[in-house]
Order: sequence, then structure tokens, then C-alpha cells
Amino acid sequence: MLNKLLIVLLVLAIHSCQEEVKQPVKINENDFKESMIELNKAKVKMENEQIDSFVKRYNWPVIKTGTGLRYYVYENGEGEMAKANMTAKIDYCVTLLNGDTAYTSKEAGPQEFLINMDNVESGLHEGIQHLRVGDRAKLILPSYLAHGLLGDSKKIPPKTSIVYDVKLLSIR
Repeated sequence: MLNKLLIVLLVLAIHSCQEEVKQPVKINENDFKESMIELNKAKVKMENEQIDSFVKRYNWPVIKTGTGLRYYVYENGEGEMAKANMTAKIDYCVTLLNGDTAYTSKEAGPQEFLINMDNVESGLHEGIQHLRVGDRAKLILPSYLAHGLLGDSKKIPPKTSIVYDVKLLSIR
């Protein structure tokens, strides 16, 4: 029995050594880059259509910036305009386009961050600079201005647009 097993193993070993070695497929780097660019453009277009549909559903009179951020101020404050390198303090509620709440200052307390410097979403840095102290606004961040390809590994999935309902409490 042991001899038969050894013979079978020997035959398998010889056979595996005789298999043709497959060469890796060479991919043209420029073609690959162009394919990835086209794929990304299609993803951005699809995400923009989802955001536009969301905005239309709620009939929000948003302003769209060159980066793709959408915002509208629905309650006007009287304070100073926020600018880069100021510290902003906000109340907020972050939701997904499906309405699920991800984060809120009711749970975590108001958030403070240095505009254009701290580690918050780039869309929040941009959006806050359209607000005055006391303003309440909706900021709709496409995924590439929010948490990108990976999400935040907690409550925001990969490649997800988010909505900030924000009130600018103060700046200094």
C-alpha cells in the first residue's frame, strides 16, 4: 500500500514539473492608466447623478462648487465669515444619502477644527468657508471630498457621499 502511494506521489510530482510555465501577461502601462481614468470618471459621474437625484428629491436650492461640493444655507447668521486658518466650532449631523445617521454632535459634542489644516473631510474645510457664524447649512460631500475609497472603517462605508447638516457656532 505504501509503495502504491509513493508511486502515485512520484507520478504527480513528475507531471507537475512538466507543466508549461505560463508567462505573466504584460499590460501596457498607458492603457492601464487610461482605463483607470475612464473608470474613475464613470464612477464620479454616477455619484454625481445620485447626489443630483437626492437634491432633487428634497428640492434643495444648492450651489455646486468646482470641486463637486454642494451646499445651501437655510438659516442665515449675522456673524463673521469663516476663512482658512481660523478655528471653527460647529454643531453637526452627518448622514448618508439613504438617511442613516452616522455621527452627530448631540452624541459627541460640538467639533472644533482649524480650517484647511486639521484632519477633517476636505469637503468640510471647503464648505465651512461659505458660512458666517450663526449660519445653518447642508453640505453634500461626494465620497472623494469625504472619506474616499475606504470610508472611515466605522460608520461610513467605502465610496460613500455624505451630508453634513451644520451650524457654525463660532470662529476665532
